[in-house]
Amino acid sequence: MIMQEKDLYFTIGASAVAEFKDRGSKFLAYAYPIERVEDFKKFLQQLKKEHPKAAHHCFAYRLGTDEHVFRVSDNGEPSGTAGRPILGQIDSKQLTNVAVIVVRYFGGTLLGVPGLINAYKTVTSLVLQVTPLLQKQVEIKYDIAYDYTRMNEVMMIMKQYNCSVIGQDLQLFCITHAGIPRNRLDEVLYRLNDLQNVKVEKAV
Repeated sequence: MIMQEKDLYFTIGASAVAEFKDRGSKFLAYAYPIERVEDFKKFLQQLKKEHPKAAHHCFAYRLGTDEHVFRVSDNGEPSGTAGRPILGQIDSKQLTNVAVIVVRYFGGTLLGVPGLINAYKTVTSLVLQVTPLLQKQVEIKYDIAYDYTRMNEVMMIMKQYNCSVIGQDLQLFCITHAGIPRNRLDEVLYRLNDLQNVKVEKAV
């Protein structure tokens, strides 16, 4: 998965579902945009509750832009027949911050290794075709702590440089959890550090 521009990455804009059938077996692929492993775990639990009678809940996800954070699971299918083909489709579209979970209902006929690889690959390809793809900026996460009186100035800088506000804790002393575009990082930090009573720390 080679990113052309490290300041940008591709992900999906919304969750989606697609279906594929082969010799009685039904494969349901669910694609989700995720920011953290916790997001993925929540979706997996949700699907296990929705489909308690399914034979398998196989998945793959990729997170971040350094290509190191990913996980695959065959969930009881023969090794290499489910998780890897799912990840292969995510990578072929050069996507990240994406999870695909495939729920399989067994139809009574064994599909064999090539049949399984084809089914998981096909249904993942289908679900990634029906969800809009987004190009996003690579962001570095920072926590900005400041006096309430500085709020307007901090928010103005956030807006000016297209930073995303991930979360806020607004008391007398405020904390904003922000994503700062990597290609504007130096400018944003310079502007924020220039303000009085504002403390900026890289998020853990």
